[in-house]
Amino acid sequence: MVYVMEFYVDGGCRNNGTPWAIGAAACVLMTRYNAHYHRKLQLPQDEEQTNQRAEITAIIMALEWALEKYEKLDSCPRLVVRIHSDSKYAIGCVDNWIYKWVQNGWVTSAGKKVENRDLITRASNLDDRVKELGSVNYIWVPRLENQAADKYCNEKLDEIEH
Repeated sequence: MVYVMEFYVDGGCRNNGTPWAIGAAACVLMTRYNAHYHRKLQLPQDEEQTNQRAEITAIIMALEWALEKYEKLDSCPRLVVRIHSDSKYAIGCVDNWIYKWVQNGWVTSAGKKVENRDLITRASNLDDRVKELGSVNYIWVPRLENQAADKYCNEKLDEIEH
């Protein structure tokens, strides 16, 4: 038996790159009948607020939610998790570049320290846990195909601002 979970994720940051930046992330779990459930959160205020951190946080949310749902199942099916994101950066971090960065001591090919290592490591550890139960696929989608996650992310940013 296979248990499939389809997530759409998005992160955003208003005033990115400034001291007064605010970030949020959203995760949408799609059901078979096109209904969905969502979660959204504000980035921790004691951490840097950037769009990239928000996008990686959204992936972390999906991986944590998948593990949480799996633990509540009565049986132990093979887990298939698909995470759709419009961030090539976030997908690249957790599904591609991390392996090279680990080999290079967390230094980029340009010789610079890897940004967002804390979140990338956290996502990678969760990815490993999910892969012990099945598989994880990261799928890039155009922004227009990620409107539900974008909507909830912007909702959270609006809540924070007001």
